[in-house]
Order: sequence, then C-alpha cells, then structure tokens
Amino acid sequence: MARTPAPANAATEEREKSRNFGALRALLPFMWPYRMLMLAAFVALVVTAMISLTLPLAVRRVVDNFGTQELQLLDQYFMAAIAIAGLLAIGTGLRYALVTRLGERVVADIRKAVFDRVIGMSPAFYERIMTGEVLSRITTDTTLIQSVMGSSVSIALRNLLILVGGLMLMLLTSAKLTGLVLLIVPAIVVPILVLGRRLRVISRENQDWIAASSGNASESLSAVQTVQAFTHERASRDAFAEMTEGAFDAARRRIRTRALMTVIVIFLAFAGVVGVLWIGARDVSAGIMSAGALVQFVIYAVLVAGAVAALSEIWSELQRAAGATERLVELLQSEDSVEDPANAVAVPAPVTGHIAFEGVEFAYPARPSVAALDGVSFEIKPGETIAFVGPSGAGKTTIIQLLLRFYDPGAGRITLDGVDLRDMSRDGFRRAIALVPQDPVIFATSALENIRFGRPGASDAEVEQAARAAAAHEFIAALPEGYQSYLGERGVMLSGGQKQRVAIARAILRDTPVLLLDEATSALDAESERAVQQAVDHLSADRTTLIVAHRLATVKKADRIVVLEAGRVVAIGTHTELVEKGGLYARLARLQFTDGIAAE
Repeated sequence: MARTPAPANAATEEREKSRNFGALRALLPFMWPYRMLMLAAFVALVVTAMISLTLPLAVRRVVDNFGTQELQLLDQYFMAAIAIAGLLAIGTGLRYALVTRLGERVVADIRKAVFDRVIGMSPAFYERIMTGEVLSRITTDTTLIQSVMGSSVSIALRNLLILVGGLMLMLLTSAKLTGLVLLIVPAIVVPILVLGRRLRVISRENQDWIAASSGNASESLSAVQTVQAFTHERASRDAFAEMTEGAFDAARRRIRTRALMTVIVIFLAFAGVVGVLWIGARDVSAGIMSAGALVQFVIYAVLVAGAVAALSEIWSELQRAAGATERLVELLQSEDSVEDPANAVAVPAPVTGHIAFEGVEFAYPARPSVAALDGVSFEIKPGETIAFVGPSGAGKTTIIQLLLRFYDPGAGRITLDGVDLRDMSRDGFRRAIALVPQDPVIFATSALENIRFGRPGASDAEVEQAARAAAAHEFIAALPEGYQSYLGERGVMLSGGQKQRVAIARAILRDTPVLLLDEATSALDAESERAVQQAVDHLSADRTTLIVAHRLATVKKADRIVVLEAGRVVAIGTHTELVEKGGLYARLARLQFTDGIAAE
C-alpha cells in the first residue's frame, strides 16, 4: 500500500516557523574547512557591490557636465564609467567562480557525510524509512542546497550590501527623497515575512511528497517482475501518480505564494521609485537639486528597489534550502539502535570462532510485542558445524542477524571468543565472518567483481578458485565475456541458483573463521547442490559454521542440530539422536525423507 506524507499539523507548522533559518546553521561545519575560499568569495562580493555603487556617481558627473564645452573632461568621465563597468564584469565573474566552487565542494561533502551515516545504519533504521526516500534526500535535497549556496546566498549578500550602501548614498544625495523612500519599506517587509513563513512550510511539504514518490518508485521498480506477474501495474501507476500529483499540488501552492509575494514587493518598490522620481523632477524644476543629482538618486533608488525585489525572491529559495537542510540533518543526527561502543574492546586475535548465546531474548522493532527469540542459549565450539532447523518464523535467520549485530538482543548476550559483541566494533568482528544470505545480493558489475567483493584484494586466480569450489566456474565461463561479463542490476542475467553459487563463491573467497549459511543451497538443483555441499563440507572443516536450512538433507552431517520453534530451543543433538528422540525434528524428518525413519 502506498505511503503518503502526513500533513503538517499545527505543532509541526509552528516548529517550522519558529526555527526559521536556524536549520541553515547546520551547514556551517561543512563550510568552515573552506573558510579561505569563503573569504575570497566575500572579498570579491564586497568589491563588486562597491563598484556597483560608484557607477551612479560617474553618471551624475556626466549628466551635470553634459552641456559643458570641456570635451576632454567629458571624455574622462565616460572613460571612467567604462573602466568601472569592466572592473564590475571581472569582479562578478570571479565572484561567480569562487561561490559556485564553494557550493559544489560543500554539497559534495554533505552527500558523502549523509551516505557515510546511512550506509552504517542498522536494519532497524530502514524499518522506519524507505530506501528511496533516503536517496531522494541525498540527491534532490542536496541539489537544492547546491543551487542556493552556489548562487542564491551570494546574490543575497550582494543585494544586501547594495541595499545598505545604496540607502546611505541616497541619504547623502537627498535626505528628503530618501525619507519618502523609507516610508515604503515597512509595506515591503511585511509581505516578505508573512508569506515567507508560509512558503517554508509548503516547501517542506513539497520535498516530503517528492521523497515519498521516489521511495514508492524505487520499491516498485526493484520488484518490477513481481508487479507485472501480479498485474499490479495499474495500481502502481495510480499510487505513483497520486504522490506525484501531491508533490505538484504542493509545488503549485508554493509557486502561487512566491508569485504573490514577488508581485506585491516589486509593485510597491517600483511604485515608490516612480513617486519619488515625480517629486524629484519638481525639485529640479524649482532649482532645489541638479539634474545629475536626481539621476544619481534615481539610479540608487532603482538599485535599492532591485535589491529588495531580489531579496524577496531569494528569501523563498532560502526557505526551501532550510527545509532541505532539516531533512538532511535528520539523517545525520538519526539515532541508531545499534552503535559501536565509545571504547571498543579489541577483537581477539586470532578469532577461533567460539560462539555463545546466553539467555538471548529479542523482538524486532517493527513487532515489539512478538518475541522472535525467547531465552535462547547454546554454545558453539571452534571449528564446529551447527545447523538450525525449524518451521518458518522459528527464529533461525534472527540468530544470523543477531550474530552479525544487525540488531542487539533485548536481554542476554552474545559472545565471540568470550567477548560480548556489543563491546567490540562491528567492523572489527564482522571481518571474521562470511555470510551467504537467503536472498543473495548480486551487484551491477562483473562476475569477477561480484565474487571479489568478498575480499577486494584477491587475485583473479583466487577468484576463479573460489568459483570452482562453489560450482560456479562452469556457468561463469560460459557467459559472453566470462568473468568480465556484466551481471545486470540485482543479477538479472543469472538464475536463482546461479546467484546463490556466486554468493557462496564470495564467502569462500572471504576465508574467515566463522561461516554463516542462511538457506545457502535452497535455490540449487540436485546436481549443483551436491557439488556445493561438497565445497561447503570442505570449507567448514577448519572453521565454525552456522547453517540455517529447511531441507534436512543439507544438515545431516552437522556436528549438532539446534531445533527451534516459536523462538525457543526445543532440542539439540545430532541427526540420529534427534530422530530417535522424536518430537519436532522427527516429524520434519518423516515429512522430508521418503525412505522413512526406519531407514535411518
């Protein structure tokens, strides 16, 4: 069912208003390392603003001396005006280059920081937020910040300097006319403040809708074969269309609000300029001020009015940037239920693979009232092969996830070589573990790189050796470009069994003290399963191996079998012991082995 963003309630809207531009302060840590670049850009900005403010002085001289007979003096004024224009052009180009580079650099750092954070978040985090929404924040929101930092902030500061400097020079030119102009300012500022706050709330809603639609599209496209197989295309189109229209509706309201604010501000600003020009023209006729002074004042007034109008437009961009920054900061500051300890204990060297579960209780965050594991205790000695069997939902895969510390137990503890997993860094002890998941992940790259993912420094020969051990070499060699063949997104070029063999080869190449096999042979045909089982038997000989399986034929040779039911350990023993003992395992064996128990 499609997710839609919840409408902002009064409390949320008030929070948006009260924080205003405070969210933009979160960008300062990313900007500070480039303070010299910021300083250079600021200097260029100040210089160009000052040059802009000197142009009216040159124009005044030209106008007041337009009728003079001293042509040489008139030529000097025109040449000075051209020189000032040249300096303005150079300074503006330099400012653009510096500010744009700063924006690109800062946004690149933000993207890396956000990705660095989310790539290490535990699976519990992704139970609360869709992957597509995270990607939307990394792309859409950072692009918005890039636009603002690369141009809007620079333009805003330049226009602010022109506004302040222009008002001061207007005051020096004519205090009377400046006073009249200032009477208009409150009428301009009020709509900026009122409509600007509303604009920020709408902008945040617009970004939320975009993120939701991106998440929905990502989910549907990643499962496109399932969508088509169940003829769910129309429902998927309707859900995406609903979210897209929601984003458009929010964008339409944002555009309407911004357009209204722009109309009001520009009309009031330029209407004021015309009114002042009217009064100034009467003063020129009365001999109170010169024509050049009036032209100078009008140019300053136009510059100030243009600065106000530009600031009103940039205000809305900054509002959107503030909303986008909030969304990114939420990711950067997201609390994870699984964190490395401040002072991590060193991982035992070498890792022997001694694993113990001691009274472990656990419930998934999305189902806190349903116990996935309930008081589970067992011990696995170094080099031992242990199989976990039981009906679906018994807690088999949960044991694998807790051992990788994707989650932390609610009670009890899990140790590796006597050290609690929570006392070590996750990166440290995970290096001692190789995993073959139930749903093998194939990356959109070559077969060679997919297997080498297990150990990036492995040679081509080592990769091929691992593939042979996993019974994957034959079908890989038959691909159009062999090991260099592109396997497609999520391995669309391979069958289910071939994906699992690539995943097994990846685990074999990793060559770790602990091996986790979660239904590793479930998608293999009988011949491939036999070949892979032989490879697994050889691989597990000198390492601790945990096997999760539904098919009991794959676990008969395990040193011990742990039988799980409803999150509890109901029996532990060898295949023969458990069959003789009766109970759940014996019933499962009776169902799966056509020869019956008597044949055992």
